[in-house]
Amino acid sequence: MPEEGLVQFCAPTLAGMKTGSLFACPFSDAEQLRDFLRVCNRSLGGKGVCVLSLRYENGRALIYVYRPRLLVRDLQNEEARRLLAERGYDAARPACCLAQLVRRFHGAGAFPHEVGLFLGYPPEDVRGFIEGRQTCKCAGCWKVYGDAQAATRLFRKYKKCTDVYRAQFSQGKSIERLAVAG
Repeated sequence: MPEEGLVQFCAPTLAGMKTGSLFACPFSDAEQLRDFLRVCNRSLGGKGVCVLSLRYENGRALIYVYRPRLLVRDLQNEEARRLLAERGYDAARPACCLAQLVRRFHGAGAFPHEVGLFLGYPPEDVRGFIEGRQTCKCAGCWKVYGDAQAATRLFRKYKKCTDVYRAQFSQGKSIERLAVAG
């Protein structure tokens, strides 16, 4: 079951097209979750993909699959750094930002919508969502407040990638073979 979720919700990240992806998945206990994370990181680490749990409660985990190299690039964007700094992150140090995000997910506060920056969403779209703008230009994987044409092209690419990966996985191709090195 977790492997199916990995393919269904993270194919563009596995393909190296997207910085990160999230999916929720049931686990019988914390040990099963740790085993899943260990196996994933062992098999995908060499491809430049990391897998971690942002939250585990009531038998469900929120899994974050990401490419550290792309995350560092994305978090160096000036607008992304500004957004993170406004929320108390040490925006100059991407590794610290990830640790802060994990802490925010473990806290009892509101959902940290800046997570969009960790998923590769454009900073202007993340800001628009955080500010609660009522009118977005379009919606797909996220609500778009900036470049709707570019986002629509990405949404199509992500869907095609997911369809291809799901078909290949259903035919027996392993997640390790599906993941692109990068």
